[in-house]
Amino acid sequence: MSKLFEKYKILKSENPTKLYLFKSGIFYIFLDEDAIKMSELLNLKLTQLNETVSKCGFPVKNLEKYLHLIKLNNYQVDIIDSIITSSCSSQNYIVHANVKQFIHYLSNIDCYNLSVSEAFTLINEITLKAKNLSKYF
Repeated sequence: MSKLFEKYKILKSENPTKLYLFKSGIFYIFLDEDAIKMSELLNLKLTQLNETVSKCGFPVKNLEKYLHLIKLNNYQVDIIDSIITSSCSSQNYIVHANVKQFIHYLSNIDCYNLSVSEAFTLINEITLKAKNLSKYF
């Protein structure tokens, strides 16, 4: 049994009504019973993780689209990312991803080689990005 499926079984035993979405490389995938439900609901292709376990998924870039559709159908979903040690609600996961993206943006700024004009433009961009993040808090 794969570690992914072992984690899925543990989570399902704790809360069988919740859906669990796993980040796997550049895809998010549902497993087993969740995969069967979501393949029908979201029109995703159902494939096999192994001989006994079904899976379906979608590219990382489509996360918000599919989360929206899942929520419209009144399902609760937690996202499990290998970087984050425990599962997160979909809202907390989105906040975490956006904060991580903002920090990455900030860390790539070469502030020692900016003109005054570029510095003011940068301040405006950072302010706008920070305001966009603040909607989650």
